[in-house]
Amino acid sequence: MAVLRDGAMSRQKTERLLSLVVCLLSARRYLTAWQIRDAVPGYPSSPEAFKRMFERDKDELRELGIPLETGPAGPEEEVGYRIPRQAYELPEIVLEPDEAAVLGLAARVWRQAELAGAAAGGLMKLRAAGVEAEESTQPGIEPRLPAGEAAFGPLWRAVRDRRPVTFPYQAPGRPGPQARNLEPWGVVNRHGRWYVVGFDRDRGQERVFRLSRITGPVMFIGPAGSVTVPEGTDVRESVRAWDGAPPPVRTAALRVRQGAGFGLRRRAVSDRPDSGHPGWDRVDAPFTDCGWYAGYIASFGADVVVLGPPDLREAVIGRLKGAAG
Repeated sequence: MAVLRDGAMSRQKTERLLSLVVCLLSARRYLTAWQIRDAVPGYPSSPEAFKRMFERDKDELRELGIPLETGPAGPEEEVGYRIPRQAYELPEIVLEPDEAAVLGLAARVWRQAELAGAAAGGLMKLRAAGVEAEESTQPGIEPRLPAGEAAFGPLWRAVRDRRPVTFPYQAPGRPGPQARNLEPWGVVNRHGRWYVVGFDRDRGQERVFRLSRITGPVMFIGPAGSVTVPEGTDVRESVRAWDGAPPPVRTAALRVRQGAGFGLRRRAVSDRPDSGHPGWDRVDAPFTDCGWYAGYIASFGADVVVLGPPDLREAVIGRLKGAAG
């Protein structure tokens, strides 16, 4: 079970350090402290305050094992800083196909966390200041079709910033969605489904909401820092108790192109050549959540054909049509 909650490091500090690393890693020459201040968002304009913060940031980067190098910079040979790529980058890593698939899922969560914007902003300011900078590319493990709910991003930010939210929610058995006003405490993944846990202002008690049942936009209804998480709260246990027994396990019958679909094959109960279709295998794999599994299968595109059950097949077809449209 995965849990996303706000960490000890503030968002501003995280983004500043990320921008600082990208700035120093992308620069082709040593940068002075003042060039760094102008290029990296988050530093104060006061020279003394900047010096103190920059010294702390340098110490923190070195404690994290990042090779910060000093050298001459500027016309007066002022001390400059950079991060040498050859000392920072890892050697070539060879991943098994299933390991690459797991990293792809992690990349999706990183993208939704929206920290990449800080790095892009730092590079833009660096170039605007006349400093040549190289673009750092991310590994090619981007999923081909996003499978996360639209509510994930704003709820993650609400938990991180401790902000109350409102959203329309379609509860089972209800004729239509109802507005919910929530003080979110955490976002949790259980059995492939995402949930948000928090204090329901309308009902005056702790509640759990499944993200796939949020039918509209998540809106902030209060300032950052206005939500307090009760001491001793365990959002994982809250979801476990609310979710009850795990859903029944069903079996998907799949036709998978040979040399593809390694993530699906990893959990398969049966994997054998399909005698009627050369170049394809028949794979039987367990699943519990039709909606989530349909999105996962659809991410393999034309390399996987769903033979059954019918509701899973229709759900995958719907996902692919939506992506094509």
